[in-house]
Amino acid sequence: MEAKKIPEVILNSGKKMPAIGLGTGSFPLPPHETLISILIDAFEVGYRHFDTATFYGSEEPLGKAVDKAFELGLVKSRDEVFITSKLLPSDAHPDLVLPALKTSLQKLGLEYVDLYLIHWPLRLKPEATGPADMLKENVMPSFDMKGIWEAMEECCRLGLGKVIGVSNFVYESPILKEIAFARQKTSLRKSMTCMVIQIALRWIYEEGVSPIVRSFNKEEMKETLNI
Repeated sequence: MEAKKIPEVILNSGKKMPAIGLGTGSFPLPPHETLISILIDAFEVGYRHFDTATFYGSEEPLGKAVDKAFELGLVKSRDEVFITSKLLPSDAHPDLVLPALKTSLQKLGLEYVDLYLIHWPLRLKPEATGPADMLKENVMPSFDMKGIWEAMEECCRLGLGKVIGVSNFVYESPILKEIAFARQKTSLRKSMTCMVIQIALRWIYEEGVSPIVRSFNKEEMKETLNI
């Protein structure tokens, strides 16, 4: 089967990103072997941009799917694959950002991610590590955007996250204004993380937004790329 070629968009850094990506967040998450098989289906139909996060628990199976895609000859080089991952709210502390990304890279089996995002404008206590810990009593009162962003920039400087940005932030949020000092422009990602009907998805795409779609059905994956 010939994979469909997906158009690319150019980010602020000049890096190219496939205009449509596949989300890997699902609750509950399928068993790892099942998810690996699903992701190989996605590679086969043409997806090259995959969106994961520490919170999703899908980094490890995604990394194994990437390895399998190379083994099967579906992709020839790392440059053909665009991987996005995100910072867990309990790691949204300046001294925890770099270790968190290194842990994600270890799970993915990669030397770098193409895009690393602050997942939410939310900081949890460091011990709050899973979905069950997303409780009000674990939310910390302040969000050190300046300190966190400087740590994100260090990840970028080290080449561990080629592009950095934010997710689920309100565009005019005062928190974002705190990074006006930053040496790099924020890569604001407008994404659609739920499955939508094809006509709506096409409108989103034509508006210049790069959607992250989620379907674990191979035929639906192919239909989505037909936009």
